[in-house]
Amino acid sequence: MTYEQIVAVLGFANSNERAVRIVTADRHEVTGIPTSVDTHITAHEVYLHPLDDDSTEIAMSLGEIREVELI
Repeated sequence: MTYEQIVAVLGFANSNERAVRIVTADRHEVTGIPTSVDTHITAHEVYLHPLDDDSTEIAMSLGEIREVELI
């Protein structure tokens, strides 16, 4: 996927509280609900809550994401 496609899907999921499945550059998979997508050059990351765990928040670099899909 292109960077623009990744940001678009994450942005949609964030705005609509939808869960996503993310595949990273090293083929790890993360599922969760995005809480913030920050494309500013100094941040360049997405934050998400894992499914069924609102007390944990994961930060991921947008540059490490290769694929994202709504689930």
